[in-house]
Amino acid sequence: MTHINTPDVIHITPTRMDFQFDNVPRHWVFNDAFSTQFLSTLSTLFPVGERFFVDSVRQLREHAPDQAAHKAISGFIGQEAMHSLEHVSLNNMLEAKGLPALRAEKFTLGLLNFGRRIFTKRQQLAITVALEHFTAIIANRLLSDTSVMDGFAPEMQPVWMWHAIEETEHKAVAFDLYKNVPGNSYAERVVFQVVASVILAAVVAAFQLQFMKRDKTLFSLKTWAFGVNKLFGFNGVISGLIPEYLDFFKRDFHPWEHENSALVAYWREKLDAIATPVPLNGRAKAKAA
Repeated sequence: MTHINTPDVIHITPTRMDFQFDNVPRHWVFNDAFSTQFLSTLSTLFPVGERFFVDSVRQLREHAPDQAAHKAISGFIGQEAMHSLEHVSLNNMLEAKGLPALRAEKFTLGLLNFGRRIFTKRQQLAITVALEHFTAIIANRLLSDTSVMDGFAPEMQPVWMWHAIEETEHKAVAFDLYKNVPGNSYAERVVFQVVASVILAAVVAAFQLQFMKRDKTLFSLKTWAFGVNKLFGFNGVISGLIPEYLDFFKRDFHPWEHENSALVAYWREKLDAIATPVPLNGRAKAKAA
């Protein structure tokens, strides 16, 4: 595995935003039920998933090779903790709208707790590396294709913008730590990427159907036609990620071979124009557009 340093312009610093979700429209992605419930389902996985990421990194941080790596890990832990908090609030909003967000969150927690019991600490970190690759390439799509971010309702743009920025900033932290854990291997990394991919796809698909059923759009041919094409059609939002996803299977892969640090600066400026970070005990104030 090739080592590429995180760009000097990248600073892995946690920020607390405390977004509000009081006036979110029913279908807040492309004004479409299928797309909205796909992103809603992903959101339900984040709180418990990111706690799993934090635990898997924290329990092996002793293998970080230097002070810079320890600092990056601290930033990673702080950022993921803040992401978890914000998506708890988002999931509570989804639950209040009648969607089974907390059921999906509880199921995911059970699945991850099962993984904690049967996998070694190194294997748990390999799972984190695999899933961090997903979050990194999705974040890159959100930040590199303005038509996607423009498709979000204004009330939801800030949280996904902020999350994508920080996922980009720390996308190599778990990967770099894994490389320094004794017993790591290319084969193990690949196996757990395949396992994580299959399970993630199955969980998202199953709960998206439940979300759409609650939304009374499960049998809407119009939303299926639009949403499937938009997300999974030719160069769709998700299908367009396939080349980047497959890069993970290269023996010499490293997350920062996709050097997209310029996007972080661009979107940080955009985010600063619409929302302000606050102290941990404060509350964010959205700026007037």
